[in-house]
Amino acid sequence: MREFDYRRAEDVPGAVALLGADPDARYLGGGTNLVDLMKTGVERPARLVDVRELPLNRIESTGDGGLHIGATVTNSDLAAHPEVRRRWPALTQAVLAGASGQLRNMATVGGNLLQRTRCGYFTDVTQPCNKRDPGSGCPAVEGEHHNHAILGASEHCVAVHPSDMGVALTAFDAVVTYRTADGPGELPVTDFYLPVGDSPHRETTLPQGALVTGVTLPPAPIAAHSRYRKVRERASYAFAIGSIAAALDVSNGVVREARLAFGAVASRPWRAREAERVLTGAPADADCFAAAADAELAAARPLPGNAYKVTLMRNLVVSVLSELAEETAR
Repeated sequence: MREFDYRRAEDVPGAVALLGADPDARYLGGGTNLVDLMKTGVERPARLVDVRELPLNRIESTGDGGLHIGATVTNSDLAAHPEVRRRWPALTQAVLAGASGQLRNMATVGGNLLQRTRCGYFTDVTQPCNKRDPGSGCPAVEGEHHNHAILGASEHCVAVHPSDMGVALTAFDAVVTYRTADGPGELPVTDFYLPVGDSPHRETTLPQGALVTGVTLPPAPIAAHSRYRKVRERASYAFAIGSIAAALDVSNGVVREARLAFGAVASRPWRAREAERVLTGAPADADCFAAAADAELAAARPLPGNAYKVTLMRNLVVSVLSELAEETAR
């Protein structure tokens, strides 16, 4: 591991100033991803700015009925919060589906959103990787890619984003708040992540040196009838091979509103807007749910080794929406 300087920030402006003074610095929250990448040589920061003790660890109601979640709130505390469990159950389920209990006790909300892909070519510094070393190539296209992207990928990168939490936040139109030397700012989470395009090393639209300060969930009554479902290769701690955050509002057998986001299928949490369009105003039945899935997945461009994900995601959509429709009919 490269030798590095360590500073503990005393306040948000101080943290931003410390990072701005060194272009090779990184913010350190729980460290559950960054420290691993430092050990393997993927990340080699000259300075770590510890933000764990900043006053960003609260979950508070907003004036309009939403919820603001501080960036240093741990995953465990987020999942256990009574308002999250009651009003956004899919978010609680998504957080509990990620990592192990020990890791959730350390991992932070801000760090979760900024975690890097677990693609084996990215984490192995002996291999080329456009995300780690721009212009070096993407060996996953011709190599091992069974858990790689089927939506929104390019010839330059087919890695997927690993966050479970991010999928639920995407479904519920969360807004990421941040701070730079110029002051505060915010980004809808759907605009927070960049399309992979020809520059996969640029992953977010955050300004240079910005510190994520929290996430705001706008009021969404539909979120109370939501679910997160994750498919993985083993029941214990493992990253998804496909996941879905879904919410459904049904009246008299007709879908009035739907929220859908997919995980482990793209370089970012994937908002399924075409599926939502097909669902709205349609009968709340399995045929309609399958048609919505097919409409969204028509854009899929799987590789030879991950075409199974198209069927998997179709089945997930039908299964989860059918369960939600049955619940709302009771």
